[in-house]
Amino acid sequence: MERTAPKPTILIAGGGTGGHLYPGLAIARALAALAPDLGIVFIGARRGIERTVLPEQPFPFELLDLHPLYRSAVWRNWHTLWGAAGSWRRLGHVVSRQAPRLVLGTGGYASALTLAYAVAHRIPIVQQVADSHPGLTARWFIRFCREAYLGYPEAAAHLAHRAGTELIDTGNPINPPPTPHPDPATARRAWSFSSDVTTVLLIFGGSQGARAINTVVDEWLDRPLPDGLGIIWATGQAMYAEHARREGPRVRVRPYLAPIGDAYAASDLVLARAGAMTTAELCAWGIPMVLVPLPTAAADHQTANARALAAAGAAIHLPQYEMTPDRIGQTIGDLVRDPVRRSALARAAHARGRPGASEAIARRILSLIELR
Repeated sequence: MERTAPKPTILIAGGGTGGHLYPGLAIARALAALAPDLGIVFIGARRGIERTVLPEQPFPFELLDLHPLYRSAVWRNWHTLWGAAGSWRRLGHVVSRQAPRLVLGTGGYASALTLAYAVAHRIPIVQQVADSHPGLTARWFIRFCREAYLGYPEAAAHLAHRAGTELIDTGNPINPPPTPHPDPATARRAWSFSSDVTTVLLIFGGSQGARAINTVVDEWLDRPLPDGLGIIWATGQAMYAEHARREGPRVRVRPYLAPIGDAYAASDLVLARAGAMTTAELCAWGIPMVLVPLPTAAADHQTANARALAAAGAAIHLPQYEMTPDRIGQTIGDLVRDPVRRSALARAAHARGRPGASEAIARRILSLIELR
């Protein structure tokens, strides 16, 4: 689907997963606020999350017939090659109509092809690099970029860029917390916790939930909770029915959290995956983290994120293979009983927070295209 966009225009290419799409949307909203006359067109893949998300957004978009590279079933790569050839031609039509001044890549199938097209046709490119260990697309195209906006400063060590490329530690673009932050006691009351709850643990595994985390947490809840601890647990829609019975005076079970800011405001600790956007939000809120990286994430990038934050003193890294009811109980119990440690983690997380990342990136882009 495509709608006509006014000129000057930029293309934002990325998707497949929320981690590649939502940063682009956050930047697009910041660009639209700063430069209402700027045309913003998204390029995505028909098989990605963008097929359901972008129709609800105010930006024009084009979805391409793109497929992954099949390493273990190479005979299936004819889909990939055929789709890439057709998508290349389709990009030609989009570019001829929109005449973009710049392409922003945020990762995913559509990002790689669109960046390649831009390089071949001498259209300036920039990238938003979300993780501490950049993916293949980010590493390959960094040599052609004017700028790259890093979600983690540690990513710079993995990007073999040329002298003319500027790597900028902006943090990941998110919806920033309100200023000032909501009062935690008031936020806890909004969740109707019993009066003896003084510390709240938020547990979630992303928008779809995480079965490995949910299974261990469910077993842990068979045991007595640490004194004063309340729990907000987002299981994911598909697993909610399995765990809804855990709802009680000190446990709130929800299929998902939207908006999640209401849960952040009430929370003193978080047990979660280590995705780039999740950790960016938690740092911006200054919430201590126990991170359980998804072991099957591409190039194990979530483990790299968790290790980087643990090294910065902002998180506790708990590998999934070490996660047991006993280990969770000990880790959470120690933190509940040690407010000094929690405060140190919170300060380090807050120091890593970049709540203004979206606007900072938008201003850099507008400067590059000489539109302020």
